[in-house]
Amino acid sequence: MKLQKTTLILLGIATILGVGVYVYELQINTQQEEIAAQNKQLFTFDEKDIKVLTIETKDTTYKFERTSEEKQSWQMKKPQETVANDAVIAFLTNLLVNSETARTLTVPNAQKKEYGLDKPLGTITIELENKKQHKIILGQPNFQEELLYAQIDPQTSQQQEITINLVPKNFQYAVDREPEEWTQKN
Repeated sequence: MKLQKTTLILLGIATILGVGVYVYELQINTQQEEIAAQNKQLFTFDEKDIKVLTIETKDTTYKFERTSEEKQSWQMKKPQETVANDAVIAFLTNLLVNSETARTLTVPNAQKKEYGLDKPLGTITIELENKKQHKIILGQPNFQEELLYAQIDPQTSQQQEITINLVPKNFQYAVDREPEEWTQKN
């Protein structure tokens, strides 16, 4: 049985289109998914890049610096100079590096108060090895009490609108601690 010339042409076109769809789905679509995942990530630095953490709460300010020691990698500098609790700091740094924003809102700057960003639960300032700084301001929980409103790397100028991210509530547990929890127990 012989195939007609038009059937062979259609078969060739179908093959070319099939290969094109396959390449698109495999390469281009995968790249777009990776970009979308990066856009949802709060910060793009690695945990090992964090040099200094400053946590400002309603009650006090804590400052921690990474040491060169393997056994005890964090030192508390404020409010007292002592050995920091590595587990508590690791919990926070892991959140900073691995958390994603659940949703992003753009609201007028005047509505900052409605999200608890005028009197934040806590403010975390991160200084990296390359001297770059990042900041996350933690506001109040959302209506379902599952996420926190947060402002990431806020602009210093008086802008008309601000971007608010919904972040995991674990940030509240990471910064809302008793003072003795931040230090290493002997």
